[in-house]
Amino acid sequence: MSIMNIQEATRRYETWLAEHIRVIRSDLQVKHELMARDPFSFFRATFYRWMQLYPAICPKASSAPRVLAVGDLHVENYGTWRDAEGRLVWGINDFDESFTLPYTIDLVRLAASATLAIKLNHLRFAPASACTALLEGYSEALATGGEPFVLSEKHAWLREAVTGRERDPVMFWQKFAALPSIKPPPRVSALLKDAMPKRDLKFRVVHRRAGLGSLGRERFTAIAYSDGGNLAREAKALLPSACVWAGTARDSRIYYAQMLQQIVRAADPFMSMRSGWILRRLAPYCSRIELQQLPRGPYAEKLLRAMGKELANVHFGTRKAIPSVRRDLRSRGPKWLQHASTAMVDATLKDWNEWRKSPA
Repeated sequence: MSIMNIQEATRRYETWLAEHIRVIRSDLQVKHELMARDPFSFFRATFYRWMQLYPAICPKASSAPRVLAVGDLHVENYGTWRDAEGRLVWGINDFDESFTLPYTIDLVRLAASATLAIKLNHLRFAPASACTALLEGYSEALATGGEPFVLSEKHAWLREAVTGRERDPVMFWQKFAALPSIKPPPRVSALLKDAMPKRDLKFRVVHRRAGLGSLGRERFTAIAYSDGGNLAREAKALLPSACVWAGTARDSRIYYAQMLQQIVRAADPFMSMRSGWILRRLAPYCSRIELQQLPRGPYAEKLLRAMGKELANVHFGTRKAIPSVRRDLRSRGPKWLQHASTAMVDATLKDWNEWRKSPA
């Protein structure tokens, strides 16, 4: 597919989107407005554009060994959940765009997102140092075999950071209480009913706007009150990765479930894929960690190292490729990630400035 401008790319992608799922047009309009707000929001909302530009801008990085990659990775695509033992776990939160890609794409996109977060003063760190921290964490985990981030006796600094008042349970549930009730399609209502912890538990369904890349997809959240407190289950429509639209391959499979089965992970027992929907539990500490909630100060470097390590946990899902990934990583110069991410940040800023002038 030839590279067009950002407006045309967005129109074509959203046309493709509507061919696969029912699109919420009002959410797409909100997405367009958020894309103009700041470059980090634009970055998060435009993975489809990244997949158009990356092979041309970073040809050397694009020739790297391939793994089942996250694709749409960024510093806000990390969160927490509870595993089957009730332990709090931290890691990558969303695999909507999972696809077989060069392993470098996740590193470059993560580094580019960190650079944009630094430009907006959400992270106080030199971009070059951010790249170094990400690579060190990734390389260390590749060498040791990876390990999930269970926030119990280990990683006390991270546990304290992700359970701070910015993720206060009262505020979490107040946001849901303010949303009006809607009527979901019968098939979705049945899925949400099956996801409840008790048979015949009464619940109401709301539509929440969450994320940026997935804005426009149907998303239904069931809220119930049981045994003295609130609980929530959510169903979000799944579709093939934007890599398919960008012409990366003809493979239109959805890799979300395969990704979760293969990676090094303390799994969330409430997450499943059924009939074209992803079902998950939502709770104050079972959700994505937003940019303003990220730890700052002396923990910034540790956080980026941890993000690199968690990325390696994911790439271990393609275990046969790891020896090739290790060799390829050693063959690259010390500044390859900085150069590649800087080039992609420049391309993103150029597109963002064009978008602000004339949104689709």
